[in-house]
Amino acid sequence: MFYVKNVPNWERVLRIILGIMALVFPVMSWGKSDLAVAAGVMSAILSMTGLMGFCPMCAMVGRKLDKRN
Repeated sequence: MFYVKNVPNWERVLRIILGIMALVFPVMSWGKSDLAVAAGVMSAILSMTGLMGFCPMCAMVGRKLDKRN
């Protein structure tokens, strides 16, 4: 594996749920709002970090997963 997971399981579930919920706005307003594309990309990134368990921004600030959990 090329990366070390740095997102705990509870946060992964939360990111996936919030990412899917955030996709509602872009889907409903695609073509009507310029903001829909940006919201769609951000919600897709949020969902992908939850699915993979790795967040590049958290890695840049040095966040590590607590192994005791």
